[in-house]
Formats: sequence, structure tokens, C-alpha cells
Amino acid sequence: MTIVISMLRGVNLGPHNRVKMEELRALYKSLELENPRTYVQSGNVLFKTREPDLTKLSVRIKAAIEKRFGINTEVILRTAEEMRTLAAENPFAGRKGIEPSKLLVSFLANEPGIEASKRLRELDTAPEELVINGREIFVYYPNGMARPKFQWTKADKILNIPGTGRNWNSVTKMLQIAEEMEGE
Repeated sequence: MTIVISMLRGVNLGPHNRVKMEELRALYKSLELENPRTYVQSGNVLFKTREPDLTKLSVRIKAAIEKRFGINTEVILRTAEEMRTLAAENPFAGRKGIEPSKLLVSFLANEPGIEASKRLRELDTAPEELVINGREIFVYYPNGMARPKFQWTKADKILNIPGTGRNWNSVTKMLQIAEEMEGE
């Protein structure tokens, strides 16, 4: 049994794409995903599954969400083990003064190619710092995310890969929940 963290893009942001978490949990349960739990209102669902193909599972969840709620959203999946590795490889972990609420992790559906990664690294993002690590991109916003110099829309155009972002507080909390589920 694998613990999986599911993150939906653009759910419950403002008045659009509204989904009640209890209804989302019920949908995941109807897909025979075990013990679905939600974290905050932004479409984070943790569950247990025997499905080995997470790409296939992501497509299945996405189709069910569109059918049930009429929302076309990206569904990004990571296993608890992948989240542990991500936490261990956080490029900002050893630095003093890093505020978790100002560190964003963008979870991508696929790894960016060499050319896209190169173009992304060439962007002038100062004072924000950007680090690409496989299917994740870490962005630190030292002055907060309200008015950053680095606009994520530029990265989206370069990458052309679906993804969704979570701040470091959310990442660590979802990992904690996943580890609790592993212990059950």
C-alpha cells in the first residue's frame, strides 16, 4: 500500500473552481482510494492506494473531478517517499533566516527538459531565488509573494508543463500527515 499526496491546481482560489473538501474526499473514496484525507482548502488529498502507475491514476482522478465538479484541473501526485526525498533535498534547508511561508515548491507533472531548465535558470529572478530539482522547482521570495519581481507566468511559458505550487509549511505538514498514515 502506497501513501500518495494529490495536489490540485487552482482549486478554491477566489470564487472559481470551488470544491468542498468533504465532497472531494467522497470522490476519492468512490475511486477506491483508501482513507482519503484533505489538508487545507486548496485541493490537497492524501490517500492509500495499490495502483502502481501514478500517471494513470492522475488521469483517472482528473477525469472524475471534471465529471463530478465540472472543473478541469491538473492533478499532481507524489508518494510519501518522494516527499521525504524532496524535504531532504531542500536547497534552502541549511540556510539561516529562510522563512517557510516564503519558500514555494512548484510540483511539476514531468521533469523539464535540458533546454527549458537552462532557459529558466537564465531568467533574472533577483531578489527571488530559483532552484530546479527534478520535477520540483523551489523559489524563495525573501520579500514575500505579494509583489515578487519573478512572475511565475514566465516560468509556465518556458516550461509548458502542468504544475502546482505549495509553500514549505504546507509541504512539511502534508509529509507529516503522510507519515502518520504510514504508521496506521
